[in-house]
Amino acid sequence: MTLAKKGSRHIVLDGSTYRWKVRGRPTYSQGLGESPLTFVVEAADTKGALLVVSLPCAHPSNWLLLLPTGAVLPRTVSKAIRQALASGWTPTEPGPAFTLTLTTPPP
Repeated sequence: MTLAKKGSRHIVLDGSTYRWKVRGRPTYSQGLGESPLTFVVEAADTKGALLVVSLPCAHPSNWLLLLPTGAVLPRTVSKAIRQALASGWTPTEPGPAFTLTLTTPPP
């Protein structure tokens, strides 16, 4: 599976280029605040396993507007990529999506 290029952003980390994206509109469960804010990362040059990162906050476009939200910044993405690589994510090899949950909310 690959990440749609439209709306994705690039980040270069330790000489490797990655693409990442946050879903623009929340899913139904994200809109209700039942599911956390997530973003997806993949290697930009080769097709391989995706990285799905969950954050401990609600999607900024949730429907309740009372839940604490956060913004996904490039430093949050780089932190997640480094942590996933240390945990065994291989972005250049095909395989199932690698899931990672960050416990600290983004700034």
